[in-house]
Amino acid sequence: MPTTWMVFGIIISILLAITLIIVCFIRSRIHLATKMIAETSKALNSMTSTLFFPLVPFLMQMVVFVVWASITIWLATSGEENCRRKLGMEPIENGEPCDCGSLGVDANCHYVNLTKDSNRIMGLQAYNLFGFFWLTCFVSGLAQTTLAGAFASYYWAFKKPRDVPNFPVLRSMGRAIRYNLGSIAFGSLVLAIVRFIRAILDFLQKRLVGAENVVLKFLYRALSCFFYILETVLKFLTKRAYIMMAIYGKGFCRSARDSFSLVTRNIVRVVVLDRVTTFLLFLGKATITLGMGAVAFIYFSGRWDVHPIPRVDLYYYFVPVIVVLIGSYYICDTFFDVYEMGVNTIFMCFLEDSESNDGSAQRPFYMSEPLKKILGKQNQVTNTP
Repeated sequence: MPTTWMVFGIIISILLAITLIIVCFIRSRIHLATKMIAETSKALNSMTSTLFFPLVPFLMQMVVFVVWASITIWLATSGEENCRRKLGMEPIENGEPCDCGSLGVDANCHYVNLTKDSNRIMGLQAYNLFGFFWLTCFVSGLAQTTLAGAFASYYWAFKKPRDVPNFPVLRSMGRAIRYNLGSIAFGSLVLAIVRFIRAILDFLQKRLVGAENVVLKFLYRALSCFFYILETVLKFLTKRAYIMMAIYGKGFCRSARDSFSLVTRNIVRVVVLDRVTTFLLFLGKATITLGMGAVAFIYFSGRWDVHPIPRVDLYYYFVPVIVVLIGSYYICDTFFDVYEMGVNTIFMCFLEDSESNDGSAQRPFYMSEPLKKILGKQNQVTNTP
């Protein structure tokens, strides 16, 4: 047993040493990531309407879900009614067919069963599911493009926050609806196709439960893994493409190419920023969720004794505590997505700004002073171009 703990300690020490070495080599990138997060906080403080914008795509997603669920239930219960006449003592199944519309009028006409075309219904359900994937991806893409346009308008304001336009979220959404709907539809279509293929593979894999064909099982699992990775990569690239669309107003394919080129030229910065941002936002979500869960536990378990809030003592208090935990995490995740989109947008603008401009009078930097200090550069002029 002591040997096991010693080996475990050695492995942990080696991993810690490797982590420290990596942190030392990328400390400047980590510093840049923290500055991007601070810059996003300034943008959110200047554009508080972005914090309430998630309510709009949430309502749109709810409408999509209700429509999809209604069609799914309607298809599942659809079919051709079979009605027959009951004559004498003969079984009703042997009677002559009759019009089901005469039920209640013709005393001899009775309902027998419902005939379903399984293949046709399955095809329509698949079509409905694909439409659901496409619409949800489309709403998400519209929301991302809107937020990207709002944060980009903040970044490209020469004097912040003085030059930031009024109603940036509404203006950005108007531009997205007027100029970018087709591009958003195409980008969401690509994601929907991959997600639909994954759903088909999951369906087929469940049908293979208990089957003894090892090769076929391995093939399905390999394909599922491949399309999962492909969907993750496409989400990453599509989000950056939407940002470039919001900045320049170009089509999806051109924006995807430009964003991919920009990311590959700054791959280390992008990876570090993405990991640092994900970790910090996760800490924020966990802290708020656990904090709300602790407050809910103290309150519903009867340990809350603060006047004038009434004391509640429930026997099954864990049920509302779980509801509070789930609700808190969902709300945090929704609003922290705005923060994440802001960090990604400002970072892409920063990369584009640092590559396209040189600080001269003709091409001044639009980045804030803290970001200029990171690059070690300054504008040659201070007046607005």
